[in-house]
Amino acid sequence: MIDLHAHILPGVDDGPATWAAAIELCRQLVSQGVTGVVATPHFHPGGYPDTGHVLELAAELSDKLRSAGLPLTVYPGAEAYLVPELPQLVAAQAVLTLNNAGRYLLVELPLEEIPSCTENVIFSLMLDGITPILAHPERNARLRDKPEILITLVERGALVQVNAGSLVGEFGTRVQKFATDLVRQGMAHFLGSDAHCLRKRPPLWPVVMPQLEKLAGQEAVLALTINNPAALLAGTEDFTSYEHPFPLVQESNFWRRVLSRLLGKKTDYFL
Repeated sequence: MIDLHAHILPGVDDGPATWAAAIELCRQLVSQGVTGVVATPHFHPGGYPDTGHVLELAAELSDKLRSAGLPLTVYPGAEAYLVPELPQLVAAQAVLTLNNAGRYLLVELPLEEIPSCTENVIFSLMLDGITPILAHPERNARLRDKPEILITLVERGALVQVNAGSLVGEFGTRVQKFATDLVRQGMAHFLGSDAHCLRKRPPLWPVVMPQLEKLAGQEAVLALTINNPAALLAGTEDFTSYEHPFPLVQESNFWRRVLSRLLGKKTDYFL
C-alpha cells in the first residue's frame, strides 16, 4: 500500500516535532501495511518549508528508517496551499511536486470557501504539464454544499485524494458522508492517511480498509491505495477506475448525472 499524503518529516509543520516521533509514526505506517509514503509538509508562500530542506529531510529519514530496519520507501513532496501565484512558484521550483518529478502536485483548498482564482490556477498548472491533485476536498464546506464545483474541477483535469480517516468519521459526519459519496461514485483517485502524529492524527488504515471494501469493493481498494499511487510515482497516467459492485438504489439523481458527465456513458449499475 502507498500512502500519498502524510506529514512525517520532523520540525517543518504540524507533523512530528522530533526524529523519534517521525520514526515512530513511520513504524506505525509499516505495521499497518504501508510500503511507500509521500512526505507532504504544508507549503505556504513565505512560510515553511524550503524545498531543499524537504529533500534533505526526506533523504535523512530514509537513512534512519533503513538503519532501524523499517521497510518503508519515502518520497518527497508537499501539500501546497492554493494561492494565485502557485503556478509561478512551482515553475520556479519553490514548491515540490510529488516525488519531485514535475508531474503531479498535491493542492490544498481552504476548509470553508473556494478561492476565486481556483480554476485559473488549475488551468495554469495543467498548461505547464502539472496535474493538480486536490487534497481532501470532502473537508471543504463549499464543495459539500455544491459538489458540482468539484465535478467541474475534475472535468478541467484535477484529480481527487480523499482522506482515509474521512471515511470513518474522523472529521465528522458531514465530511464522512461526502467522502463516502465520492468513493462510491468513483470520484476519488487516491486515498491518503493525512497522518500528523500518533496521538492526535494517527494513520487509520486497519479501520479504513474494511470500510473501503464494503463501500466500493476490492477493485476500489486496489485502485485507490496501490495501483493509482504506483502509477503516479512512476510518472504515468495509467490510473485504474472502478465500478461499484453493489446496487446503489438510493443514490440521488445528482450523482447519476455526475457519473454520466464524467464517464460519458450510461451508468447501468445505477437502478
